[in-house]
Amino acid sequence: MPLYRDEAVVLRTHKLGEADRIITLLTRQHGRVRAVARGVRRTSSRWGSRLEPFTHVDLQLADGRSLDTITQAETLTPFAGRMGGDYERYTAGTVMLETAERLVTEEREPATQQFLLLVGGLRAMAAGELGPSQVLDSYLLRSLSVAGYAPTFDGCARCGLEGPHRWFNASMGGVLCTTCRVPGSASPSEGTVLVLGALLAGDWAVVGAAEPRALREASGLVSAYLAWHLERGLRSMEHVQR
Repeated sequence: MPLYRDEAVVLRTHKLGEADRIITLLTRQHGRVRAVARGVRRTSSRWGSRLEPFTHVDLQLADGRSLDTITQAETLTPFAGRMGGDYERYTAGTVMLETAERLVTEEREPATQQFLLLVGGLRAMAAGELGPSQVLDSYLLRSLSVAGYAPTFDGCARCGLEGPHRWFNASMGGVLCTTCRVPGSASPSEGTVLVLGALLAGDWAVVGAAEPRALREASGLVSAYLAWHLERGLRSMEHVQR
């Protein structure tokens, strides 16, 4: 079988047989890949711990018909070890992994930007310098944008009129002016809309100066926007403190 190497983040694992696992990966060059890791559940396995969720790894894989096979694994960044002792960061990180898996729908199709966003988001989450909710919200908005669902926070999503605007609707793609407002639109504060734009742009000075109420309201709107475009909620989101 032909071999190839790639950099990856482990998204999910599940058992296969008595000693194997199927590993779901987001790779840098090959997009989402499902591969078998032989014997990693045995206590004698030397590299089973390298294939746990959150781990950033360098892999060698063998092409297969339905599933590839992992033949080598070297840890690049053990994100799980850095977040495992912090419940908020760990649960927020699980949402990032599930989101990446849901947004990259085609197997073996390049998704380099999504991969780089996930690695950067996990690195920021593990560093502990920024609030876990804000790191998560920024990652969600950016990953949705890369997937083609970029929200609009500075102009009306319907007519393009420059803001600020006081209405927000997930199905319409962002903020709306009074003329374009549709039933069911939320009415966030001006500070919340400012935070949303800063999260999307990565303007951490603005995010850091925001009031807690604006941050909480922004998180709720990000969750609503994500759920709308994924068409159903994430199971991991239920455990995140919002």
